[in-house]
Amino acid sequence: MNITGIQSPFLIDQAANQSKPKVTPAEAQATFKTALSQAIKDVNELQKTSAEKTELLTKGEIDNLHDVMITGQKASITLQATVEVRNKVVEAYQEIMRMQV
Repeated sequence: MNITGIQSPFLIDQAANQSKPKVTPAEAQATFKTALSQAIKDVNELQKTSAEKTELLTKGEIDNLHDVMITGQKASITLQATVEVRNKVVEAYQEIMRMQV
C-alpha cells in the first residue's frame, strides 16, 4: 500500500514559480482589460435577454413566467455584483492615491 502526503495549495513551489514566464505590466493590463470588457458584455447581454423576455411576457407571447423571473433575477444579481466590483476597484484606487511615497 502506497500512502502519499497531502500537499497544501498555499505552499509556493519555487521551481515551478521560476519556470513560469514573467508577465510584463502591459500584458497584465491587456489581460485585465479583456476580462473586464468581456464581463461587462456578459452583463449587458443578460440585461437585454431579461428585457426581451419581459416584453414578450407582457405581449402574451411567452407563457412560462418562471423562466422570465429567473432570467430577470440572474440579470439583477450579475448587475449588483458588477457594481460591487466597481465599488471595490474605486475604493482600492482611492486608497492607493492616499499613500505617501
